[in-house]
Amino acid sequence: MDDERLLRYSRHILLDAFGFEAQERFARAHALIIGVGGLGSPAALYLAAAGVGRITLADGDDVDLTNLQRQILFREADVGSPKARVACTTLSLLNQDVSVAAMIDRLAGDALENAVASADVVLDCSDNFATRHALNRACVAHGKPLVSGAAIRFAGQICVFDLRLRDAPCYECLFPDTGEAGDENCATMGVFAPLAGTIGAMQAGEALKCLAGAGTSLCGRLQLYDALAARWQEIGFERDPACPVCSQRT
Repeated sequence: MDDERLLRYSRHILLDAFGFEAQERFARAHALIIGVGGLGSPAALYLAAAGVGRITLADGDDVDLTNLQRQILFREADVGSPKARVACTTLSLLNQDVSVAAMIDRLAGDALENAVASADVVLDCSDNFATRHALNRACVAHGKPLVSGAAIRFAGQICVFDLRLRDAPCYECLFPDTGEAGDENCATMGVFAPLAGTIGAMQAGEALKCLAGAGTSLCGRLQLYDALAARWQEIGFERDPACPVCSQRT
């Protein structure tokens, strides 16, 4: 690491829990972000600013005027353009040390499996249960840590499923896929813009901790945030021995 990079990342290097070794891990790491909206925007910005060497952004949507209230990667001139492609350009301008790739199709099947298999950490910033469960299955299959966030109205949640650990629960353990749950979305229910920033920034923090091997993650701990009341709540949970997704994992 040259002097310029030592200076650029000095505020992380100074942290006892990180140091020079963690910064080198960030530089070698590959983060996959599914969804570049209200959560994915701040998460991607913080990971790029921190010097995560490779970031893949997957989002099949175009920028809409209604996105600008909270999706801080985008500007008015970006309306109508693919989110992942615009975000890729923005992050590249933020940090030339980072290689950013855009996937402008919704990931599924082999493409999803391959993207997860190549990543060191996966951030679920999507907005629907079908994607969340498919992503969880892929992370279980490949033993990848999954950082999951959600935000709707004034309610946010974040959890880590560190599937590198033998006894770690998966998303299915916490939210079983019964096929009956309906997706809540911002288009019909609204979302408080800073809430998305709060949860997305926390996802970036948990991802960096996973990459650095530092601190205590939110694995087995679901944190809920009521932004209107400014109140946090934490719920602990364990792996479901009968989970149809991860019970056979050894």
